[in-house]
Amino acid sequence: MADSRAAPDRFAFAAVDVHYLGAAGARAALVTASDARFAELAGTLTILVAEAEHYRPGEFYLRELPPIRAVCRHAGPFALMVVDGYVDLDPQGQPGLGGYVHAEFGAPVIGVAKTAYRTATHAAQIRRGHSARPLYITAAGLTIAEAAALVENMAGPFRIPDALRTVDRLARGLEQADRDLGRATSDALA
Repeated sequence: MADSRAAPDRFAFAAVDVHYLGAAGARAALVTASDARFAELAGTLTILVAEAEHYRPGEFYLRELPPIRAVCRHAGPFALMVVDGYVDLDPQGQPGLGGYVHAEFGAPVIGVAKTAYRTATHAAQIRRGHSARPLYITAAGLTIAEAAALVENMAGPFRIPDALRTVDRLARGLEQADRDLGRATSDALA
C-alpha cells in the first residue's frame, strides 16, 4: 500500500514558503492538509531553484513567485493557500505576494505576516498561544475576518501555527520533506 503522505492530496489546503540559499538559489517548500486547521499534514514537498531573483523593494513577488510556482505545480489544485507575507499591502488593494499567488492559482489565499508593514493598516491582528506579538492577516477570496478565524484555529499551541513552522523548517532545509523534487527545470518556473 502506498504511503498516504508521499504526495499531497488534490484539492488540499496548502502552505508555501521559500528560503534563499545565496548563490545556490532558493528552496521552496509546500505542506498540505485535508482540513483548514492543518491538524494532520497530508504531505510535504521541497524543490530547489538554481537561480533566484535579487530582492527589489516593492517587487518581492518577483523573487518569491517562481519558486512557489515550481513546487506547487507538483500538487493541487488547492482549496486554500497560506503564504508567509501579505496578500495586499494597503487598504486599496495593492497586491503583495499573496495577491499574486491568488491571481496565479485561483485559490483563496491567506497571508500571515510576522511583522507589521507600514501601509497594511487593514490587516487583522491576531495573537496565538501566549505571545504578546501579533500575526498580521490579509486575504483574497475570503474576508480578512474569515482568514483571521482560520489562522487562530490552526493546529499548534504557539504564535506560529504548526504547519507554518513546518513549511519554514522545510524551506530552510532543517527538516526532510516526504518528497524532495530535486532541482527545478526552467519550464517549472514559467
